[in-house]
Amino acid sequence: MSENGKIMLTADDGSEEAFFVLEKAEIAGVSYLLVVESVDEEDADAMVLREQNDDSVVTYEVVDDEEELKIISKYFEELLEDVEIRLD
Repeated sequence: MSENGKIMLTADDGSEEAFFVLEKAEIAGVSYLLVVESVDEEDADAMVLREQNDDSVVTYEVVDDEEELKIISKYFEELLEDVEIRLD
């Protein structure tokens, strides 16, 4: 992760996309990132990513399990008082 809170993620097809990290949290020994594509939009779509470390390679996986997503989203809302997370 870079110092300015921006990370580059590479998809399985090799394409790269930049995301801004709003918050990072460790819950039950697992690291999660709350990321958005743009910090300029008021209603930006956000994703919760789960960090996975395999030796020296760090990968991120989108959290799509509904129960896990509810728990992590609630935690991020409490950390970021001015952010409301809606699960659609």
